[in-house]
Amino acid sequence: MGERSLRGSRLGSVSYETERNTAPIERQYAEYRCPSGHLFTVPFADDAELPDTWECKFDGGAAKLVGGAEPAPKKVKPPRTHWDMLLERRSVEDLEEVLSERLEVLRGRRTRAS
Repeated sequence: MGERSLRGSRLGSVSYETERNTAPIERQYAEYRCPSGHLFTVPFADDAELPDTWECKFDGGAAKLVGGAEPAPKKVKPPRTHWDMLLERRSVEDLEEVLSERLEVLRGRRTRAS
């Protein structure tokens, strides 16, 4: 087992680059408030676009940007009923014709049964 182990530094855990003579990126801080009343700050790069909502780090709810615009509501398709799907396949005239045919068949059964 000792023959197969890697010698030297651990893979991916140590960086040999130094942070000497480098300046940190400029940052902006955005405040978010969740419906539970939690207020927290999130750092972003100075040139980043601030999102309107952010997940609350305390309870996981959707927090809104303080002083930001309201998020646009999602477009929701109205639920399709059976009648809507039927009208996609047939016209009202076709449906009236099928109805009259079926009523004739049912009436014919009644007269034969009597």
